[in-house]
Amino acid sequence: MTTRHTTPPDLAELEALAATELDLIPAELRRHLGSVVIRIEDFPDEETEEEMGLDSPFDLLGLYRGIDLPHRSLFDVRTTPDMIFLYRRPLLDFWCETGQDLRAVVRHVLIHEIGHHFGFSDADMERIERS
Repeated sequence: MTTRHTTPPDLAELEALAATELDLIPAELRRHLGSVVIRIEDFPDEETEEEMGLDSPFDLLGLYRGIDLPHRSLFDVRTTPDMIFLYRRPLLDFWCETGQDLRAVVRHVLIHEIGHHFGFSDADMERIERS
């Protein structure tokens, strides 16, 4: 069932939308996500803005924070979980500007950030998204 959003979802609604879209990602990828945490925030924090060199907090739709799978070692001491951030206000701004379906926008960003977790190239991520 496709639901076309006409009003901006709040944080909880966007989190539910992201969870639904995550369930649609191919099982062979989902099972390797492990304990990756998906967080929805209105904007990136100031530290992220500075680190990424953003001109505006609207410039970043999502972000993967963690050690991607190809660069992990059994000897790594992990103090924080890998996280995927989806930024609500930039996502909604993009949605309004482009007129694309909000589910498609969220799915695209989610797949892109999951791709970073796996160490995938942009071409790999595009192929996954089409499937």
